[in-house]
This record gives sequence, C-alpha cells and structure tokens, in this order.
Amino acid sequence: MDSTVLCSGDGVLVIGVAAVLPRTEARQRIRAAMRAAAAQWLNLAIDAITLESMPGQPPRLLLAGRAAGLSFSHDEGLSLAAISLHGAVGIDVMRVQEIPDWANLARDYLGPQVAQELAACPAALRPAALAQAWTAREAALKCTGLQLMEWDRAALNCHLQAVETPQNFVAMLATIRGQTRRV
Repeated sequence: MDSTVLCSGDGVLVIGVAAVLPRTEARQRIRAAMRAAAAQWLNLAIDAITLESMPGQPPRLLLAGRAAGLSFSHDEGLSLAAISLHGAVGIDVMRVQEIPDWANLARDYLGPQVAQELAACPAALRPAALAQAWTAREAALKCTGLQLMEWDRAALNCHLQAVETPQNFVAMLATIRGQTRRV
C-alpha cells in the first residue's frame, strides 16, 4: 500500500495516502492503508483489525476486539487517517488555497476572534492561516464527536497539533486534552 506514516507516538498513529482519486476510491484506499499500518504498528494480524462504518456516525475501529479512536479526512490529492489507543481522535486536512468568501466563512464557522486575526493577516499569508484555523476547528469537532456546525462559542477541550503534510496542504490532529502528550 502506498501510505506514509506522518506521525507516530504515545498511542497515536497518523498515516496519509497521496493520490488524486475519485472520493470513493480514496476512501477505500485510506481504509485499507489504515488497517495495514495499524497491523504493522501493533504487530497484529490484519484480520484482527475491524473497521465499522455506518452513515451518519463516526467510524469505529476494533483492534483485536478492543475499541480505538479513529478519524479520517480527505482533500483532493491527500487522504489521512488517525488512530488513538487512548480514546477519541480527530484529523482534518485542507489544501492551502485562496477562498474568495473567506471573511464570511471565518465569521460563520471559526468565530469572531479568528475572523479578526485572519483580517489582520497579510493577504499572502491568509490562505495558509485560514487552512490552519479551519483544520483545527474541524479536527476538534471530530474529536468531540460533533459534526461541522456554525460557530457557537462551545469550548472544545482538545489538544491540537499540526501534522506535517506534503506541500500545499495543512493538517491538524486533535485528541482529548490530557489523553495524549505528544506524537
């Protein structure tokens, strides 16, 4: 499988598959790569790793019958999977690109403080800053089991960490604060 381990440590594994594929094929490929990487990481037979997925619910990962946190994210050209042995996890990836309606997007989904910070950011740096803020919010929502929603001031008690990705992508990993120290 053409996957790459992007980070590993303290019970967390993040892998990526870089390929421009139709979304259905990208989903299948990252799921297969996740199972293979988890099997190698934990020295388990691949048959001991089960992925349960039901529409409208977060995917569930069983490692030799033991539940683990699991999250997926896709953007054209890159798919990521994050596994946590310690509980909930969220991952999100986004291509860095100019978004014409960034101000409304930031106000509606990232909150007034982030919208102000982005407005003060030099225009050349804004696409990367927006991608970082967006992936942080989306990863935290996934980690806490919430779907994408407009800004609501709710505190998401997550530890956020940037994940190194190929050029022109930004990715963030979220774990419940205190559950994972550093990957």
